[in-house]
Amino acid sequence: MKTTQWMTLILMVLVAAFSRLIPHPWNFTAIGAMALFGGTYFPSKKLSMVIPLAALFVSDLVLGFHATMLYVYAGFLAVVLLGWTLREGKTVTRVGTMSLVTSAIFFLVSNFGVWMMEGLYPKTAQGLVACYVAGIPFFGNQILGDVFFTAVLFGGYEAIRKFAPDFAVKATA
Repeated sequence: MKTTQWMTLILMVLVAAFSRLIPHPWNFTAIGAMALFGGTYFPSKKLSMVIPLAALFVSDLVLGFHATMLYVYAGFLAVVLLGWTLREGKTVTRVGTMSLVTSAIFFLVSNFGVWMMEGLYPKTAQGLVACYVAGIPFFGNQILGDVFFTAVLFGGYEAIRKFAPDFAVKATA
């Protein structure tokens, strides 16, 4: 892979990670879109997992860690795997749908982690439901952020592939 291609991918991931560090509405970041993008476009499946999670880790070094980090990382790893399904046959409809699925996966996994780890809710079905209900206000911003940043990352990269193909990378298994 050419240096210019690496620079394109790394720059897009760093911009996404930076979105967590600047002031923003709760959960309106590019991290979910970045994980989906990485799974779709990074040239190897190993890199598609490592680089987005590394960007998440770097931003967590600044923001701090908490008890539910394992669930957060697992949720984003699941999104990377979801991105693998987009490697062939990307359409606006499929990418848009996967963006919404990205939000749902992260919502379900991260709130399950809060229920399991934080001790804020009883370990009952009612406690789990209460935890998910408490997460609903954050879910709206998650959806908006994932849809917006998925459009920016995927649309931007497809524009690069069309107008500056030397900077683009063809995904491989």
